[in-house]
Amino acid sequence: MRLLDLIEKKKNGQELTQEEIKFIIEGYTNGVIPDYQMSAFLMAVFFQSMSITEISYLTDAMIQSGEVYDLSAINGFKVDKHSSGGVGDKVSLIYAPLVASFGLKVAKMSGRGLGQTGGTIDKLESFPGFKVEIPFAEFVRIVNKTNISIIAQSSNIVPADKKIYALRDVTATVNSIPLIAASIMCKKIATGSDGIVLDVKCGNGAFMKSISEAKQLAEIMVGIGKHFDKKIAAEITNMNQPLGRAIGNAIEIYEVVKTLQGEGPDDLNYIVCESAALSLCQAKLFPDFDSAFKACQDKLHNSPEPLTYFKNFIQEQGGDLSLISDLSSLDQILKVKNKVEIKAKETGFVEIIDTNALGLLSVRLGAGRNTKEEAIDHHAGIYLNKKTGEFVNEGEVVMTLYTNRYITEPVYEWAESTFKITDKKPKDYELVYEVIQ
Repeated sequence: MRLLDLIEKKKNGQELTQEEIKFIIEGYTNGVIPDYQMSAFLMAVFFQSMSITEISYLTDAMIQSGEVYDLSAINGFKVDKHSSGGVGDKVSLIYAPLVASFGLKVAKMSGRGLGQTGGTIDKLESFPGFKVEIPFAEFVRIVNKTNISIIAQSSNIVPADKKIYALRDVTATVNSIPLIAASIMCKKIATGSDGIVLDVKCGNGAFMKSISEAKQLAEIMVGIGKHFDKKIAAEITNMNQPLGRAIGNAIEIYEVVKTLQGEGPDDLNYIVCESAALSLCQAKLFPDFDSAFKACQDKLHNSPEPLTYFKNFIQEQGGDLSLISDLSSLDQILKVKNKVEIKAKETGFVEIIDTNALGLLSVRLGAGRNTKEEAIDHHAGIYLNKKTGEFVNEGEVVMTLYTNRYITEPVYEWAESTFKITDKKPKDYELVYEVIQ
């Protein structure tokens, strides 16, 4: 078998066999196949795509390239949730303690932020001392004790994905739907949960810009999940404006805790309860989605349990809870050198028009990174005092920027370019477009 022949076969739109795909993934992971040939193969996939059968074979080959977690020592129904990435997306940090309070076990690996999208691991590291890398046995112990553990991806899990993604990043093949689907699902399958919920975000602040693109990706990933006999659901959600009001790391932890106290913004509450209800139905704890959704809302607003589970999990992984000891104001948590208020220049209704730019602005303030090696400032971020559809008077604060960096005039212009003020109230935006199960 020669890779050159397989590149030619895929270039002509033919379907590869399981043996052929396994040959490619094993060869590249082991260093037998060089980057230049793998680049040609990835580009052939980019233009010719793959069938669902091929993508399942690709996912399986990537899973088999490394360690597969055996979660049988964790008692109960294990769940995992994945987001395709968005601005202000702190759903996993509220979802986890919420479903844990119903008895489900969250054994989750998460990533760091890159570009305009934030990362769950970066947000958790806002707690001084929080350990994101722990031995597998400790991971299992913590899940059994607190019902939750969230850690960084182990280098032993799907090493093929890490190597292929690095090559995709420099060959303009990142936004290939078959490659995205396989990359996401190989990690979800390898980490061994019983039920999986996928949040595929689409819109201005997401990698998937259109509903049709997001639906195609969601359907493929659900198909892969079924191939591996997993209970799986994918929700297609709106990312044309940030989720909640906080964008950053410690600033999003503030909003997480407020939400767990029943004081969160409506859009964030809704998406959290939607995701949690899907997991509760997969575990057959409720007869239908509506009753599960209502139970999630009730618990989030009326019970101290979700916040207790959150705090126990943070402490068990070494996190210092003093970060959230005083929630009276953001200033108490962030304590940055520069706090900048962006004010409305006229009276009317706010409409956020560039969520992607807001995410990149938070990176500029220090809350994100442009490269994987770049350090981040956990206390930098943006708070949206006003969101789309809310009324603002001239001179009133629309958003507040928090940073330890020097602020220049272009930052003001950047912030002001992300929204506009209109005479007419914008239409209400749909939060969830579709759920695929």
